Amino acid sequence: MSTVPSTGPLPTTNLLQGKTVVVTGSSRGIGRACAIQSARNGADVVLHIFGDELSRKEAKEIAKEIAELGRKSVEVEGDISLPETSTKIVAAALTLSDRIDVLISNAGICPFAPFLTMPLATYKITQAVNMDGTFYITQAVANQMATQSPPGGSIIAISSISALVGGGNQTHYTPTKAGIKSLMESCAIALGPHGIRCNSVLPGTIATAINVDDLADPVKEKAMSARTCVGRLGVRAYSLSSFLPLEIPL
Repeated sequence: MSTVPSTGPLPTTNLLQGKTVVVTGSSRGIGRACAIQSARNGADVVLHIFGDELSRKEAKEIAKEIAELGRKSVEVEGDISLPETSTKIVAAALTLSDRIDVLISNAGICPFAPFLTMPLATYKITQAVNMDGTFYITQAVANQMATQSPPGGSIIAISSISALVGGGNQTHYTPTKAGIKSLMESCAIALGPHGIRCNSVLPGTIATAINVDDLADPVKEKAMSARTCVGRLGVRAYSLSSFLPLEIPL
């Protein structure tokens, strides 16, 4: 078994002081860590959640923590695979400020399933949430960023190391993460003239709720750890070190 180090809070700065950050899929995992760390660095945060009982409870806990940091937050519920959810998210952000400075498009799912027997519904929902949802929120936020004064902002989409390597039970998931990477590359070209930076981040295997069942297999966990340079799984706090520089306004 790999050893996952315990971590405390990352250092606090004022690099995002007065900025508004939108985080989709913010109730747990990388999204939760991004939301809290953005607030720790001075930002007000839009917390998008799916809206089931568990995510509502988790969002309340995050909102409380953000308030204790002296920052504001607003919660938005909705299925990210529906375009109207992205419209709601932008509207909610504009209740905090007259602009959106950063989008962290994090919402995603990975229902592990073997390729030969995968139900079509599993394929379709994974594509809808991961790929379509990322497109919808990117387009909605980019339209706000392009027209605000002054225009501009930073869009960060969470891809995955799975965009570059295969997974036997992820034939529906890995193409979405490759698609997100490609989407950001094209959006960087399309939105650069508006002062909008677009980047994707490809985390390695991070121990979160999305893969807890998969990593319960000790053989699988050992193999996933062994393919990393440091021989262990990632943790949410450490993964944030790659996000903050991309959030900082130029």
